[in-house]
Amino acid sequence: MSNEYLLAPGHRGCAGCCDAIAAKFVLEAIGSDCVVCSPTGCLEVFTTPYPESSWKVPWIHSLFDNAGAIAAGMETALKAMGKKGDTKVVVIAGDGATFDIGLQCISGAFERGHDIVYICIDNEAYMNTGVQRSAATPMFASTTTSPSGSASYGNTTLKKDMPAILAAHGSPYVATASISYAPDFIRKVKKA
Repeated sequence: MSNEYLLAPGHRGCAGCCDAIAAKFVLEAIGSDCVVCSPTGCLEVFTTPYPESSWKVPWIHSLFDNAGAIAAGMETALKAMGKKGDTKVVVIAGDGATFDIGLQCISGAFERGHDIVYICIDNEAYMNTGVQRSAATPMFASTTTSPSGSASYGNTTLKKDMPAILAAHGSPYVATASISYAPDFIRKVKKA
């Protein structure tokens, strides 16, 4: 494996940003033979301020809701051109784009069996726009749209079980991991 960073240092992520760390680990595990899609969110904002990019691999920005469809299209196009080979098609998205807004496109891609690696960075709320609740927000967690206090107990719904939902689509591999345990995270991405 090369010592070259495939997500260049000097991006505009916050110090210790989980998105930057996760993207670094994903690219370390997969290597340079990949194409990456990121929907609107923190990762897209701080890695690609026009006209710059921190990505040293082919990268595309999708709308908030269609990363699954974009990845399915890229995978299909690579196959049709006879260039798929070992090239990995990767989505790195937040929980809002995964659990909520993009679920229909993810469902379609998984149901059709597209060969994509989908990484959800689950920080349990829409952090880029002010910590609003998402379907990934745990019950009773306090967010700007589900505050806790004397009149409210915070989020009133259970966190959506996305791993179970994706496994129910017949996906050959579904895993959960944390950037806190880098070797486990990288091993699971390599297996995907």
